[in-house]
Amino acid sequence: NDDYVKFIRFAESMIEKTGEGIVAMITAHGYIDNPTFRGMRYHLMQTFDQIYILDLHGNANKKEKTPDGGKDENVFNIKQGVAIFIGIRRKGKAPILSKVFHADCFGKRAEKFVCLNDGSFEATEWNEVIPSAPNYEWVVRDTKTQSAYQRGFSIAELFPTSSVGIVTSRDGFVIDFKKDVLKKRMTDFLSMENPKEALTKFELKENLKWKASRVLKHNFDEQNIKPVSYRPFDNRFIYYHDDFIERSRKDVMQNFLKGNNIGLVTARSNKNPETDHFFVSKHITEAKLGESSTQSAVFPIYLYTGDGSKTSNLKKEIVSEIEKIVGKTTPEDIFDYIYAVLYSLSYRRKYKEFLKIDFPRVPYPKDKKQFEALVALGSELRGLHLLESPKVNQFITTYPVSGTDTVEKVSYKDGKVFINADQYFGNVPEIAWNFYVGGYQPAQKWLKDRNGRMLTNSDIEHYQKMIVALT
Repeated sequence: NDDYVKFIRFAESMIEKTGEGIVAMITAHGYIDNPTFRGMRYHLMQTFDQIYILDLHGNANKKEKTPDGGKDENVFNIKQGVAIFIGIRRKGKAPILSKVFHADCFGKRAEKFVCLNDGSFEATEWNEVIPSAPNYEWVVRDTKTQSAYQRGFSIAELFPTSSVGIVTSRDGFVIDFKKDVLKKRMTDFLSMENPKEALTKFELKENLKWKASRVLKHNFDEQNIKPVSYRPFDNRFIYYHDDFIERSRKDVMQNFLKGNNIGLVTARSNKNPETDHFFVSKHITEAKLGESSTQSAVFPIYLYTGDGSKTSNLKKEIVSEIEKIVGKTTPEDIFDYIYAVLYSLSYRRKYKEFLKIDFPRVPYPKDKKQFEALVALGSELRGLHLLESPKVNQFITTYPVSGTDTVEKVSYKDGKVFINADQYFGNVPEIAWNFYVGGYQPAQKWLKDRNGRMLTNSDIEHYQKMIVALT
């Protein structure tokens, strides 16, 4: 739906009609490697003889830097990175797929201007790209590393049933920190008879799908209040009903409502500088839970039927390949093996460029010994991240009792996390304070999201456990 994609397509159609010509445009650069645009890339490769991409980078949303870690600026005063596309079609029959060439231009804006003013097409150091199925990215890859990565199994293939997280379009209305507060809000709303007054009182806006007049016919049911994994380490309550939220993803989310389950949370793409878009949940999940810059998906390990029985949501063929190496195993063990791999720093660094453009691929275990060692680590991590491990109770941070317990101004100094001028959590390691999950820093975000609120004893205990898990 991006207009620049329509303009490129329109220009391409002119070339298709004339049978020859050149298209040269500077546009946003998302189409170069984003998996969403794989069809676009393949189509253009069928039309042109040669395609040249000069990526000018400067994507503030991705916090792009130069290869040596320096500042990278946009040639325009915008956040979205840009690139020059040049498509060449000569008279006569075009090859099955065009050749693709790529070049980069990093640096500050003034430096890029010099490069563009003084450079030329012929003098540019073009690197030929060998696009491969299924995504046909137009970037130069380390083919040896890519080949090793491709030998692993895809998360999206292993879990046949999955979905992106729910989208409410009105979080402040249907989601709350406390169950009783949400219950009162819903009952107050449904007690009103005038739709316009209800919209005004609760500061709501209608759209084509959501109309107050229809929603007000709904009868309140406390059974619709469910826990939701909203952000990393931040579970809240939601009034979960199709009349109230935009996209419920019920086909998948019902598997977290009918019985005990765990789901792997990750994303198809990641625009954040760190490769950190991996988490776990026992509840229905919100779209931004595991990836702040785009949206995340959840992969449950079990599927539940109407009578409450469950079956594995793991592809039998992949499980069979794993069991050939490690022997008989369980869905939980495979989940924990994957979770350990995803939290391996060496794995994240080695495959960073591939992890940012599609759902992760995980290497098959080398042998039973390695598998069991990683299962143990993954199980420990899962327990910590769900705040269920006994270890989260082993390290209790200090917290002065004098004061209001109200979050007013959050700051960090010398191992102390201040929630106001007088009160703080003590002995908080800097690594926990700064640690990222899904583009968020949970130790900071959890408190800042509660600005102006008084922390309860359970809130204080939760934050302490979270610090232990992050550490």
